[in-house]
Amino acid sequence: MAERVEQRLEDRIPELEQLERVGLFTRKEIRAVLRKASALEYKIQRRALRKEDFINYIQYEVNLLELIKKRRARIGYSFKKDEIEYSIIHRVHSLFNRATGKWKDDVQLWLSHVAFCKQWNAKHQLSKVFATMLAIHSNKPELWIMAAKWEMETRLSSESARHLFLRALRFHPECPKLYQEYFRMELMHAEKQRKEKKEFEQAKMDLGEFNYSEEILNGEMARIVYRDASQKIKGVKFQLAVLSIAKLFDFTQDLQKEILESLQARYADDPLTWDYMARRELELGPLQPTEHTTKQKKVSEMAQREERGCAVFDEAVRAVPTEDMWKCYITFCLERYNRKTNSEELKQKRLERTLNVFSKAHESNLLSEALYKQWLQLLLDCNHSEKAVEVAEAATRHFSQSVEMWQLRLQVLIQLKRDDVTQCFEEAIKHVKSKGTLPLWTLWVEWSEGTNSKEDTEALYQRSLHATTPAESVTMKEMYLDWTYRNCGYKKVKRLFTSLCENRPFSLDFFRKMIQIEKEQESCKMLHLREYYERALREFGSTNTDLWLDYIKEELSHPQGKPENCGSIHWRAMKMLQGDLVEDFVSKYTLLQTGHL
Repeated sequence: MAERVEQRLEDRIPELEQLERVGLFTRKEIRAVLRKASALEYKIQRRALRKEDFINYIQYEVNLLELIKKRRARIGYSFKKDEIEYSIIHRVHSLFNRATGKWKDDVQLWLSHVAFCKQWNAKHQLSKVFATMLAIHSNKPELWIMAAKWEMETRLSSESARHLFLRALRFHPECPKLYQEYFRMELMHAEKQRKEKKEFEQAKMDLGEFNYSEEILNGEMARIVYRDASQKIKGVKFQLAVLSIAKLFDFTQDLQKEILESLQARYADDPLTWDYMARRELELGPLQPTEHTTKQKKVSEMAQREERGCAVFDEAVRAVPTEDMWKCYITFCLERYNRKTNSEELKQKRLERTLNVFSKAHESNLLSEALYKQWLQLLLDCNHSEKAVEVAEAATRHFSQSVEMWQLRLQVLIQLKRDDVTQCFEEAIKHVKSKGTLPLWTLWVEWSEGTNSKEDTEALYQRSLHATTPAESVTMKEMYLDWTYRNCGYKKVKRLFTSLCENRPFSLDFFRKMIQIEKEQESCKMLHLREYYERALREFGSTNTDLWLDYIKEELSHPQGKPENCGSIHWRAMKMLQGDLVEDFVSKYTLLQTGHL
């Protein structure tokens, strides 16, 4: 091993001598480089190789290259690159080759090599890297696309890019992304040839030796790719993706027309098809173009485009009366309404149209729960209070089991200060199953606190404890305890705490709240605090270290505390805590004893 390391270090000597001779590095820096290189070489020559050692070595060499680049710029010296940089670059390639040979499955390692090749413009080496990587990772379409794009955009070789895409499609015959990028590549190739031909014609050069096929110039290769793909890949999304690519090129009108006709013929029942056709109306220009357009004309023109789009949607909901179709229509209207405009007339027209579409979807019983929420929010924002109440009631009829829908209806009634809030709460609790009703009960008691008498609110709290599931009642107990202390005082909350402790489950916050209430009293009694801590530890003593530590702190700091109890508390904690919590408790207790906690 030592002989190999020495040989590699000797191979470095010519480049290091050049670095010193031309003044890029000092003698001291050269020695430091040799020491570091020697240490790194020994690590990658061991029998048990580690990936991190190779990565560190590569990173060191890359940093060295960057330093040389900065030093060259500083002193203005640009010669001897063959003897210095290219030697280091060759060594980095060798390191990458060894690493990727050992850890073939690490895609990130391959991509790092690719990035290095691109950074230092090693085109020939990069072609080899892509070839080896794709032979191993042929199951990853994104790598094929990366390689083909590099061939097309950097090496300007459409033939190589096409060859890579065809090979990739043999491995992934139904990959939409591969077909999309292949389609894009063929259109880019056609555009490139069109530009070349135009430049030759402008220069009045003879095109005899150049063969520009009219079919390729018109995008026929892309058409073939599209037709092949559309037979294998079903779905509107792929068709729309291909169409959006074709629209980027100004010579694809016929191709766009073919894709659009195929879309309408094969996917006439798909909401996305109608959605595209409606939005397409927004992009179409005016029927009679004018040279000078005023702001009023622009507004009028936009209104006409939106009307045409809505006409398409009106036809769509008649042809395909589904929930998804109405969702597309409403989403379109909401997007248009939310667009900024200085024209109040246009904004009002958009609002009326949106509300009208919501009403029609509701009448058809094809409005989803999420859209009901959006409708209600829009009505409230526009101060249509009575309509909002009506819609909220209809929504809860339609989704009578939905807690969120009832919650929304109740919030509307509370916001509008209606008299039938209590009646609506009762109706909601009757319709919704007990599991999951916690949001309704919390909303009800919060509303009652600010509206009803103390007696009514207390009765409601008591009722909620029996109506909710045991897990949900935990939250209600915390809220009940807090409300009682705020409104009825210490004695009442102490009796309530004792009463609530008769029925499990509890939360840690429930006990901590009572401890905090006791500590807020002028005559805070340690006897009571011990009772609360002991109750809490019975429930959470095996899983919470902080509770034990707080108990110990209380005994140490309270005027009525007994520091001699700390030993027994510590002993009990060590017995009760589970697993790693014991070690955590010991370390925290040590910090407490030394005054660092």
